[in-house]
Amino acid sequence: MTASLTHVALHVRDVDQCVTFYEQFCGLMCTHERLDNKGRRIVWMAEPGREADFVFVLLPGGTGRDQNDRDFSHFGFAMPNRDAVNAIADMGRAAGCLEWEPRQEPYPIGYYCGLKDPDGNFVEFSYGQPLGPGAEQPLTGP
Repeated sequence: MTASLTHVALHVRDVDQCVTFYEQFCGLMCTHERLDNKGRRIVWMAEPGREADFVFVLLPGGTGRDQNDRDFSHFGFAMPNRDAVNAIADMGRAAGCLEWEPRQEPYPIGYYCGLKDPDGNFVEFSYGQPLGPGAEQPLTGP
């Protein structure tokens, strides 16, 4: 039996703020929304053209994540080049949500920066990892 990863559900404090963040910084779009049994908004978000492959589900009523600076749990988005990583960092800096300044790390980490979403989750934007745009070579083995 083979399983396919189709979604990640985030229980967030403010769905509207998170929708705005993921639209503005990640280029995601709303692909489905409905109200829960308390009349609160539930939103599915995806990359354009990947709506049937993978979505973020934003659920209302969460308590927030608020990661500390030693918790490197994050969502990762590949960027087409280093300039795009720098542009996201500049946007995040201006918005007050830049957490990790752009930096270069050895393969397979690459060049990256990190923002914090309105719920407190870290979101990484990278170039040069073995996934997505800028992948130099696939990562294999241990």
